[in-house]
Amino acid sequence: MKKFGAPMEEKLKAFERLLNIMDDLRQGCPWDREQTFESLRHLTLEEVFELSDAILDKNLEEIKKELGDLMLHIVFYAKLGEEQKAFDIKDVLDHIAEKLIFRHPHIYGDVKVAGADEVKDNWEKLKIKEGKKSVLEGVPVSLPPLLKAYRMQEKVKGVGFEWKERSQVWDKVMEEMNELKHEVENGADKDKMEDELGDLLFALVNYARYIGVNPDDALERTNKKFKSRFQFIEQEAAKEGKDPKDMTLEEMDMFWNKAKELERKLG
Repeated sequence: MKKFGAPMEEKLKAFERLLNIMDDLRQGCPWDREQTFESLRHLTLEEVFELSDAILDKNLEEIKKELGDLMLHIVFYAKLGEEQKAFDIKDVLDHIAEKLIFRHPHIYGDVKVAGADEVKDNWEKLKIKEGKKSVLEGVPVSLPPLLKAYRMQEKVKGVGFEWKERSQVWDKVMEEMNELKHEVENGADKDKMEDELGDLLFALVNYARYIGVNPDDALERTNKKFKSRFQFIEQEAAKEGKDPKDMTLEEMDMFWNKAKELERKLG
């Protein structure tokens, strides 16, 4: 099978071209000259979410474009670091290369691993050897709560803090669900219900991890599905000269089921 992809020399030339363009922009463009780490931060987050959307849509052309946008941001931050005499793109690349070599002793050393799970477990143990005081240090404070729960659970698994059986995790979900139900039915205050709901969500995230499902991906898929179906209701209502707010739940539910049927036919 013919290998896909440009030769290494062409890849390096393309990267050099981007670095040179970044130099030109920083020197000659008024907008680019004004940017700082802080001003770029929210734009970078936006690019990450746009990449996430493209991945969930399985749109390879958009993934390519969004990766380019994200690459620009990485090069931009490195340029800012260079201007402040703190680091440059070489330092950035050297750091990640050295980290990858250290954290892959099964590739660059004589460590043997049985599979991907063991690689992940070793990764977390090696982080402790690097001087981190907690396996949870690497979880960003600003990470969305659902992803944060998932990543924390992944990380503590790496040091053995894990249920032995999947059934135990499901039992915990049911336990938390019953505790929430009890508090709601007994008129608990909002803080108590919030605590119990948080426990339930955390347990569900854990169960998702045990069955090999990323809960953030799962919820976003449902969000997209809900949006598509509700917009179908709006479109069908408009064809009949109606507004959804003037329709009964039964009428809207009829269109909802029609949208589901169309989804099944389209596969």
